[in-house]
Amino acid sequence: MSKSNTILYLDGVSVSFDGFRAINNLSLVLDKGEMRAIIGPNGAGKTTMMDIVTGKTRPDQGEVFFDGQVDLTKHDEAEIAMMGVGRKFQKPTVFESHTIEENLMLALKGPRSIFPALFHRRSVAEARQIDDILGIIRLGDKRDELAANLSHGQKQWLEIGMLLAQDPKLLLVDEPVAGMTDAETEETARLLRDIARDHSVIVVEHDMHFVRELGVKVTCLHEGSVLSEGSLDFVSADERVVEVYLGR
Repeated sequence: MSKSNTILYLDGVSVSFDGFRAINNLSLVLDKGEMRAIIGPNGAGKTTMMDIVTGKTRPDQGEVFFDGQVDLTKHDEAEIAMMGVGRKFQKPTVFESHTIEENLMLALKGPRSIFPALFHRRSVAEARQIDDILGIIRLGDKRDELAANLSHGQKQWLEIGMLLAQDPKLLLVDEPVAGMTDAETEETARLLRDIARDHSVIVVEHDMHFVRELGVKVTCLHEGSVLSEGSLDFVSADERVVEVYLGR
């Protein structure tokens, strides 16, 4: 099945809830180092697809392979996270009473609870990793500020940084720019493009202006399967996509 340059491979995946088929014979291939935007109307199956990849939902049928030969359908959420699949939900969840740097320390890969993490003497490698992440997420000058003082957009960036601290091979990012200012939205596109130099990324998004800023291949889902795939211009010009979005 798998090619060495494939990070994620879904083939013939279906899942139903109470008779409703949320994912319907879905096939999708993501290459290593690729960033892909997933679009589609509400109920298209975008969130369920991410639930399947992360092990939250088990498909009724189909194959889900990660990084070569790992069959994700045989593993639970915790195991899949440890393998290198990281997920960021729409609403940022950061430790508001801790500094930005402490948030990143708490997220660093490895088993640690909150108190040992905060009093743990960081190694040179950990310090360098945190400095690198602070640069990527545009918060280097705020490292000692409390997370509670950040803007909504900056909290989203911090949570992306916390995901990076776990050193994932694949990041799943759900509507990262919801509620952001225009300036934050543009900066988030640059931030994700920076991350995509070293990681594979799937971005689920409604904001088409933001998807255009990403400048990546787009997959449009509808009723749980792929409706159209290609550049944003190609997908936007697809009559079926226009019909799904505009209902005409």
